[in-house]
Amino acid sequence: MGGPAARVPERDPGLQPERTRLAWRRTTLSGTVVAVLAGKTALAGGVSAAGVVACLVCCGCWLGFLRIAHRRIRWLAAATAPGAMVPRYAGAAVLCTVVMAVSGAALVLQG
Repeated sequence: MGGPAARVPERDPGLQPERTRLAWRRTTLSGTVVAVLAGKTALAGGVSAAGVVACLVCCGCWLGFLRIAHRRIRWLAAATAPGAMVPRYAGAAVLCTVVMAVSGAALVLQG
């Protein structure tokens, strides 16, 4: 069984890096929509301190996520064999996403 038929072919990355870059771009677009809607919701029906704080937190997390995504997209474009994302950046991206969701929910519930 260990003969020539059992050889594993070399990995052909094909379009996987391109699909990953596009996924990061779609995710940043979604985050942009969330940040814009947070700003709109914070200003609708009068300005409150809690609304402004939630909007600022959401926009700050969006900027953080945008920086992480841009760094990952550049790295994927430059690498011939993309590797795993650095755990620190992956954790920061997840944290930004969760905080944006919580801030958006707080704005909706406040309004």
